[in-house]
Amino acid sequence: MYYIQLLFPDFSLVLLGYWLCRYTDLNQPIWQAAEKLVYFFLFPVLLFQSITRTPLDVGAAAGLAMAGVLLALASIALAYVLPYLPGMRHIDRRDHAGSAQIAFRFNTFIGLALADRLLGAQGLQLIAVLIGVCVPLVNVGAVWPMARHAKLGVWGQIARNPLIIATALGLACNFAGLGVPEFAQTSVSRIGAASIALGLMAAGAGMRMTSLASSKALSVGVLTIKHLLMPLMAWALARLLNLGVAETTILLTYAALPTASSCYVLAVRMGCNGPLVGGLFTVSTALGVLSLPFALGFLLPA
Repeated sequence: MYYIQLLFPDFSLVLLGYWLCRYTDLNQPIWQAAEKLVYFFLFPVLLFQSITRTPLDVGAAAGLAMAGVLLALASIALAYVLPYLPGMRHIDRRDHAGSAQIAFRFNTFIGLALADRLLGAQGLQLIAVLIGVCVPLVNVGAVWPMARHAKLGVWGQIARNPLIIATALGLACNFAGLGVPEFAQTSVSRIGAASIALGLMAAGAGMRMTSLASSKALSVGVLTIKHLLMPLMAWALARLLNLGVAETTILLTYAALPTASSCYVLAVRMGCNGPLVGGLFTVSTALGVLSLPFALGFLLPA
């Protein structure tokens, strides 16, 4: 019950974003612009401030980073082998190319909000480390199967990712002993607070209700990886690498997060089944209400 209460404020903002987008004049074009604002400016500012606020424990961060990389690689591998499993050989390869990303990408909007709620500044620092090492991997994993449908440079897209740039700059400044000047602290803090609320509502606005009946096996496969196998693998990695309580908490949070809201946009841009991916994102967001309490309430050591 504690984790349901903890998650309710954030998921209520997701639902509010969905309601505003569907039933008011604040429709999709407005939220697409808001998501760009959050993604390209507000969240990078929040990440940079969070990383530079206090000195980073390099030892703890290294263990968490290794766990994040192994978890991302394992989930990508599981998503890729789905068409070769018994009972899955009939699934449409084009549908699989667009939907595989559902299994391993994560919603940074919700992740940052939860990390802040769970552990404050330390949580934001730790999840920033995971974002820095995992976003490149999962972006490559998402784009690679769809590459034949588009003419976009994979590495160029990753190098221009604002979250990766902000994380890299923040880490460099942290190690150099630099940070946000005192006179700018209040303004930067307010930008960070705005980014979380607006980002959660933008995630809700991106949800799309659609039928998944035509791809039941594929849908069950990617959602099982995302919301059951990833938390279990995160728990195993935390024990194997002997992570601390804070690092384990953030790793389990990352593993149980709903998938990224941009999955739909990427699938459409690269010529895949956008409605299917949009429906999977919506179901994944709903399943996050179950997988996060499962990970944090059942798998997290007392």
